[in-house]
Order: sequence, then structure tokens, then C-alpha cells
Amino acid sequence: MPRTKIVATIGPASASREALDALIAAGMSVARVNASHTPREGLARALETVRAASVAAGAHVAVMLDLGGPKLRVGEVALGTTLVAGTPFDLVADECVGDARRVSVTYAGLPADVPEGARVLLDDGRIELMVTGRRPGVLETVVVTGGALSSHKGLNVPGVRLSLDAITPKDVDDLAWALDNGVDLVAQSFVRVAADVDRLRALMGERVVPIVAKIEKHEALDSIEDIVATADAVMVARGDLGVETSPEEVPVAQRRIVSACRAAGKPVIIATQMLESMTTATRPTRAEASDVANAIFSEVDAVMLSAETAVGAHPALVVATMARIATTAESALAETSGVAPLGGRDDVTRAVSAAVARIAHVLDVAAIVTATQSGATARAVAAHRPRVPVVAVTPDETVARQLALVWGTKAVVVPQRGTIEGMLSHVVTAVVDAGLVSRGSLVALTAGVAVGVKGGTNLIEVVRA
Repeated sequence: MPRTKIVATIGPASASREALDALIAAGMSVARVNASHTPREGLARALETVRAASVAAGAHVAVMLDLGGPKLRVGEVALGTTLVAGTPFDLVADECVGDARRVSVTYAGLPADVPEGARVLLDDGRIELMVTGRRPGVLETVVVTGGALSSHKGLNVPGVRLSLDAITPKDVDDLAWALDNGVDLVAQSFVRVAADVDRLRALMGERVVPIVAKIEKHEALDSIEDIVATADAVMVARGDLGVETSPEEVPVAQRRIVSACRAAGKPVIIATQMLESMTTATRPTRAEASDVANAIFSEVDAVMLSAETAVGAHPALVVATMARIATTAESALAETSGVAPLGGRDDVTRAVSAAVARIAHVLDVAAIVTATQSGATARAVAAHRPRVPVVAVTPDETVARQLALVWGTKAVVVPQRGTIEGMLSHVVTAVVDAGLVSRGSLVALTAGVAVGVKGGTNLIEVVRA
């Protein structure tokens, strides 16, 4: 399996136990369930089925709930509606059945927020409108690029800062459900500033799970370093980002976001249309294969599939194809990357993690083994992209699943031991028993001398397994 992790979206094509067994066998590390498109009972079934399939496979597959956020959409539209270039078209706050002259929108404040001369895009930019005027409850536009319009298509206003709240009441309900049911990761939509992430974390109270900030709004690019510092992981959501900015700007934004995440040691996911043609086809295009490979060359933690596995004709084949592309690309990388910045001069965990990565490069070790309570040590080591596997030994099943998003990291769950000597001996035995290193091979261990204390990594030891 590749060291780059694969996130697969679960939908009608992949929600069965048989399909999930096949996805895990093909290389899925994280199962994404979308709160925007899946009713609560469907989310619950997906979570239960992923858990059962993971146990059967002996794998730690994480479940990531993607919160919907305040996605702007049009309302109901009459069948056969087509917008014609050059004709007037109204976006209205009041509910109505849309036609070629007007359509309702899900955000009543849109007419007040959007100025004259702004562009409004419908259906992922396939239809373009230009704002010509405003009156109470109505945004007047003219159709610049026409086309067929159907119900509930997305709406974007590039370059305009909307006064929408980043967290909707539905998000709050979905988050509570996620926390009650042990979801491993939460993806937050509509992130514009770091404070949006802080607010979502505050809503979790004491039951905090990692937050994946989705970068899909143009405003987020102005605050990307702060967002990366605040979030636990970041997703480059190229679909909406390409509509909010422009297609030619997305590769530049992707490179900038990945660089910020790599420097901060935060996991980063590249998402949207990576193998889009395989929603129906059995082979990717050459451009798609290059897109996935280039993400691997930039050393992202994970690549994500959306429609390809949610509604595609052959989800497991798509995952297997992505795994092959990733494995081939990884083999072309240099043996080791440059060591990431160490953080502050008092950041002991980052310094120790950098040191153990250097040791692994110099010595012929089979793996770096981290004894970790929270997963932070494993994430810090993986940030340096060492040439050998990172094995995280933890007493916490949830932490083991959360590490499914982290590059090059495998997790083993073992009970806590009370002394450092007992713990280190137990950790090595567990890794050998799991078949991750061979007896007699050299391994580099890192842990905290204060056993059971989070964030106390301060020990490196090289031993024979």
C-alpha cells in the first residue's frame, strides 16, 4: 500500500458491506461521509458498516464526517428551464418555483450583500450572471452565459464577502451526532478565517476530535497561515475553490496551501476530480494520473475521491488505481525529504521527531516506532517524511483511527504500561507481533519518559526488535 493515504467518499455505490470490504482491501484509509447529501439514518448505517468492515480487515479506518456548512443553492426549478444569454434574471429571497425569469435562493441576505457589477455563478460556474441592480428581497441580474438550470444547484459569488455564519444550525446538530457516535474526524466547510475553526472546536466542549478545515472560499486564502496553525488538518477543496477564484489560480493556491501545511507539520488532503473520468470509465486519463502523481510529489498526506467512489460504477477499482499511481510516484521520490522546520526553541516534541527522522536516514532501521497517547508524536515524525515506515503504538483505538489520515503511518493498539522500561519492551513486542518489523531488525523508538503523559516526547532509543 502507498504511504500517501486515500480518502474515499461513501455513497450509494459504496455503502454496502461488500463494497466497503473491497474499498479497504484496495487501499482506503479514511471513509468520508457527507452530511450535505446523506440523511442521518444513512450516516449511522455507514458508520456502523465501516466499523464492522474495519474490524474484519484488521485495519484502523477513520470515519470523517463532512459538515455541510452554509452552502448557497437555488431553490426548486421547473423541469426544462433554460437561461438564455442577454435576458434579465432575478434571484429572489422569497420561495418560488424557478423558471427562465427568476429563481429563489437559500440565503435571504444575498440581495443585500452582493453589489451591482458582481458576478454570480450557478451550477459550478456553468451559468454566469452579472448583477445589474437590487431591490428589497431581489437581486437583479442579466444572463452572461446561459444553460439548463435544475433544482438545488450551487451558487457562488466570487470576490464578494458574504455575511453568512460559517456554522449553521444543521452543522451544530450534525456535530453533536458525530461526537455522540464516535466519528474520528470532522471536516468543516466554508472556513474563511481561523476563528471559524476555533468556534467549531468550542462547540465540541471536552469531546474534541480533529478538525479538517476545507479551503474552498476565496477569503480563506487571505488567512491561510492562521487557518493552518489553528486547524488539525487541511483539505484543498478544489471544486468550490476553482469557482470562487478561477481554474488557473487553483494550482497556485494548492501549492501555497500544501507548503504552509508541510511547514507547520499539519496533514493536508488534495480533493476533487482527481480521477473524475473513472466515475464511469475503467481507466483514468493521462492528465488525471499526472494530477495524482504531482500531489504525491508535493508530499501531501492524503488524496481524496468524491463522486468516483460515492456514485461511480466501480469504486474499488478507482481506489486500487489511485493506490497504484501513488505507489509508483512515491518510488520516484528521493529517499528522504528535507527535515521540516523544528518550531520554537522550546518545542521538544518537534526537535526529537526531527532527530529520530535523521537517525532513520543514517542508520539501517526498519521502522520508526512511536509510543503515543494522542498521536502527536507520530504526526510530528511523519511530517519529516522519513524513508522508513512510522509505526504509532497507542492504547487508544480512536487515536489509531485518526492516524489513518497521516502520511506513512500505521497504528497498533496496545494496553498502557506503567514504567518506561516496561512500555518500551511491550511496544517492540507488539510491533513484531503485528508483522510490521521482523525480529532482530533495528528500530528507532521515540516516546516520553513520563508514561501516559500527552505531549511529553523526549526520548530516542535504537534497539533490536
